[in-house]
Amino acid sequence: MGDEKKPWEIGKSFDRSAPIGPVHRVAQTGHFTQGAIWLKVNGQTRQNANLNQMIWSVAEQISRLSEAFEMFPGDIIYSGTPENVGPVVKGDVIEMHIDGLPNLSVKIV
Repeated sequence: MGDEKKPWEIGKSFDRSAPIGPVHRVAQTGHFTQGAIWLKVNGQTRQNANLNQMIWSVAEQISRLSEAFEMFPGDIIYSGTPENVGPVVKGDVIEMHIDGLPNLSVKIV
């Protein structure tokens, strides 16, 4: 989208573009402040970082966004991702991991 001078949102937001795993209550998991976060495509690591490297912690993101938007329990916040993003194509299998949560795997169809 950037090469075509179109809004990035079009390249990131399309039908079925935002899979999520089960929702876990913070009372059960606690507030995540550190831990591995990685993404693999077809078994090859594309992104690998630690939650403590985020510019704003999860708590800070919720606080700042709550100033601008009415938020409710269960709302989902999508933040940025670690470096090395890239395209995926039909047939690719994407595996995602955050320490303390179940892994999520999706196949591009």
